[in-house]
Amino acid sequence: MKLSILGGGAWGATLGQLLVDNGHDVLIYDINQSFVDTINQQHIHPFFDLPLPEALTATNDLSVALDFTEYLVLAVPTKVMRGLLTTIDNLVTEPKYFINVSKGIEPDTSKRVSEIVDEVIKTNHLKGFAVLTGPSHAEEVIKRKLTLLTVASTDEALAKDLQVMFSNDSYMRVYTSTDLIGCEVGGAVKNAIAVVSGIATGLDMGENARAALITRGIVEIVRVVEAYGGSRDTAFGLTGVGDLIVTASSEHSRNFKAGKEIGKGKSMDQIYAEQKQTIEGVRAILALHQLAEKKHLSLPIIEVAYHVIYENMPITDAVTKLLTRTLKSEKIE
Repeated sequence: MKLSILGGGAWGATLGQLLVDNGHDVLIYDINQSFVDTINQQHIHPFFDLPLPEALTATNDLSVALDFTEYLVLAVPTKVMRGLLTTIDNLVTEPKYFINVSKGIEPDTSKRVSEIVDEVIKTNHLKGFAVLTGPSHAEEVIKRKLTLLTVASTDEALAKDLQVMFSNDSYMRVYTSTDLIGCEVGGAVKNAIAVVSGIATGLDMGENARAALITRGIVEIVRVVEAYGGSRDTAFGLTGVGDLIVTASSEHSRNFKAGKEIGKGKSMDQIYAEQKQTIEGVRAILALHQLAEKKHLSLPIIEVAYHVIYENMPITDAVTKLLTRTLKSEKIE
């Protein structure tokens, strides 16, 4: 099978190796010429300085990548997703499968990637859509360490085809789901909670506090998943709790690390200057704040994170705001 991965960053290049390991022909598209050259000439991962299969190739010509196959893996940040999809729709003449592997919600619109695809890609250009997501640090997958993911689509046959395509007997097991909404949303919300967990760690609040934030963060994931129309059960699976566990306390997580730097007093401008990869959790906090206002959702952790990051609320005030909320029983609702 042939696949084009649109985005040759940390996750895109890593998935390229996985698919080549599985016997597929893979072409990576990226606008960064240095990424393309590193993959083609040095056969090295652009981020992790680790070898990539020589069979994995790259191009900076989007038309070439689109002509290569009907399977397009979307591995770009949500902030550029709409623009990329618009360009794709103007270039393609035949229907394509779109497989999203990014985790985010579009600020201002609060839309999931599947909704952006439905808006931008003409019906006669859309053969199917799926999301591949779950607890997965690219730093570990590139080293072929054991990982479990979920592929979700409203087209169950497509999900099963992709399950086989991405599964590897040595290190990757993929499950299927028909709850596209729940899987998309869980991956986005956990990024936001991971930033808050990092802030607590940067403040040296202790493991008790981090455990509390992660646990109550699960409650907020459930609320958002259900607000979008997804299943509560999905929030407790790989794409919700599983992804949160791996993201909210690991130095591999750029969302956790960004939060940690915020907790230590760094500004977002300083963090962005030092961080090569996209910090989806910070954008997710903005999108989820906007969603909470629209749908009148109670997302206290997300809300205080929004005030800290976007309105410069002192972190001590944010902690006080959380602790002085009305006392209540513990339940998920």
